[in-house]
Amino acid sequence: MMVARTVEIDDAIRAAPSPQLVILGAGLDGRAWRMFELRDVAVFEVDHPDSQRVKRARAFSLPRAAREVRFASVDFERVSLDGALAAAGHDPEQPTTWIWEGVVMYLALRHIEATLAVIERRSAARSRLIVVYHTPAWMLPLVRIAVRRLGEPLRSSFTAAAMRALLARHGFAVSRDENVPEIAAALSSELGHAARIMTHLRIVTADMVRAP
Repeated sequence: MMVARTVEIDDAIRAAPSPQLVILGAGLDGRAWRMFELRDVAVFEVDHPDSQRVKRARAFSLPRAAREVRFASVDFERVSLDGALAAAGHDPEQPTTWIWEGVVMYLALRHIEATLAVIERRSAARSRLIVVYHTPAWMLPLVRIAVRRLGEPLRSSFTAAAMRALLARHGFAVSRDENVPEIAAALSSELGHAARIMTHLRIVTADMVRAP
């Protein structure tokens, strides 16, 4: 599952180069340190302050692949994403690639909408948004039980049509939306077999078609 997710998102970044990359809920994401395609890109890592302290300590001595990495500390349910990005130097007049991986399913719809509103306002023409989300599927109730026991209850899921409509309301047109088994199977039969039950997990790529 993680191989398919990583390859799909990396390919989407390469396919539409932007001078800015914003990773929402960056965690221990390593793209700024491993993707040479980001050598001319300013990477903005957005995450909770506690997570960023761990990340910065671990990454301190690592050579960067990106031109620069800027950290913006945000609790998505309490702190202004718009203000944090502005303070970090994000330029809404320049195209941006946005990665929203492993976060949306833990947010209520009102918080998803609020974040998308900020993304819309700060997305110039030729900006791209990549979102990993959950969709109703037979596996989802089992996942819901497992993550609740870990203290991370799931709060949202969308059909592909509902996600397309949601993104369209914020100026983005979907160019690709597939579930993880489909993505994995296109990489190899072995990966496809290993990820075959992950039908609840989808990755959508959308491009800004309306000027903010």
